[in-house]
Amino acid sequence: MTVRGRRGTLAGSVVLLTTAVAAVAVLVTGLFAWRMIRTNAEAQERDELARRAEVLARTPPLASWILNRQQRIAGPEDIRLALVGPSGEVTGPAAAAVDGDSREALLAGRDVSAGARLDGHGVLVEGAPTPNGGGLVLTQPLSAVDQATDRMRGALVLPLVLGLAGAGLSGALLARRLARPLVSAARTAHRLSEGERGLTVPAQGPTEVAELAGALNTLDAALARSENRQRDFLMSVSHEIRTPLTTARGYAEALADSVITGDEVPAAGRILRTEMERLERFVGDLLALARLEADDFRLDITEVDLDALVATAATAWSARCARHDVDFRVERPGHPLTVTTDGFRVRQLLDGLAENALRVTPAGRPLVLALHPDGSGARIDIRDGGPGLTDEDAAVAFERGVLTERYRGVRAVGSGLGLAIAHRLTARLGGTITAHGRAPEGGACFTVRLPPSPDPDMAAPGPGDPYTPRTQR
Repeated sequence: MTVRGRRGTLAGSVVLLTTAVAAVAVLVTGLFAWRMIRTNAEAQERDELARRAEVLARTPPLASWILNRQQRIAGPEDIRLALVGPSGEVTGPAAAAVDGDSREALLAGRDVSAGARLDGHGVLVEGAPTPNGGGLVLTQPLSAVDQATDRMRGALVLPLVLGLAGAGLSGALLARRLARPLVSAARTAHRLSEGERGLTVPAQGPTEVAELAGALNTLDAALARSENRQRDFLMSVSHEIRTPLTTARGYAEALADSVITGDEVPAAGRILRTEMERLERFVGDLLALARLEADDFRLDITEVDLDALVATAATAWSARCARHDVDFRVERPGHPLTVTTDGFRVRQLLDGLAENALRVTPAGRPLVLALHPDGSGARIDIRDGGPGLTDEDAAVAFERGVLTERYRGVRAVGSGLGLAIAHRLTARLGGTITAHGRAPEGGACFTVRLPPSPDPDMAAPGPGDPYTPRTQR
């Protein structure tokens, strides 16, 4: 099989997809975290600065000593201090960062959290009221927030990279888990297409992949059964054709070599005609079966009075059964029973089933053609007084040639295609056909159920030969 164009593997596609999804997730997470880190860093610096301001605000009011020793008390030199007196006077290195709103808030006993500029640089401003009615303010340059932000962002890079690498590794493992059983299934499918049978695909991987393996195993078994049936059928066909051909050839050679002469010639001619008719019927059955399985099989759908149709069929079959000393009986409503179907095909179906029943019915035994209403449709029974069928026979009655091979030399058999044709023709008409081993008359019973009108989309696979008929008008 030639594959056009260059196609990537499933494993590569899964790895690429998972890596791409992980990359997008990492990118979105990184962008969000990148922005949030700045906010979090500032909040942490403010919290720390506010705690220091609150602690210092509770210290006894030693303002001059605090101002002279702010390096020792307030902390690092980048943190500056300002005092707001009870009168509103602001003193200290950070006095320029205390605006009117902050001063009023501290005098009112409220904490202060704001931003300002000090010596041309942005600073954080945190203040707390003092017990004597004033307040204490600490400032810290925003560069401290920048440094904390850089530290946090630096620590974020490694987890993001590890997450991306982990996603790629997970994708590779997932791809391997998916691809290995799929590759195995594909190889098995190719081997099946090349004619190998008896193959088994291990049911590994996820549920869907295991179901694919199970489907291939089922397909392998179905192909083996179908090919065995086809082989058996071809052997049956060759046997059925060989017998009349051998007989005809023998008589033809005898006539050509003047072995048969005089009064023997008419009898030889009759034998040749009988064998040719037998061969013709068999070939006709094969052609009929082929036409039934063709997509363009045509049905002429009209309203059909089945009571009248059965009456006409009964007239013809009564005469045929009389010639074989078979007791023919008909059961019908005696009033119109109308369904929408193809009357010609229904008659063809009845004739085929009656022919099959007459073949196995001994002289003096009954053959019954019965028509009954069945809901809004109809039921047709063909019952005979022959040897009947076992349960095993009924289960395979519509498979091509099975009963013929089973009873060859035991009872009268046909080409092995008649019941298969009846099954497919019934399906084409949108109905069902069933076989029963024992009828009240002692033999077999075949029951055909026809709907009031056929379903144009009905699919009715035959045994071992699935197909989907299409009804045409």
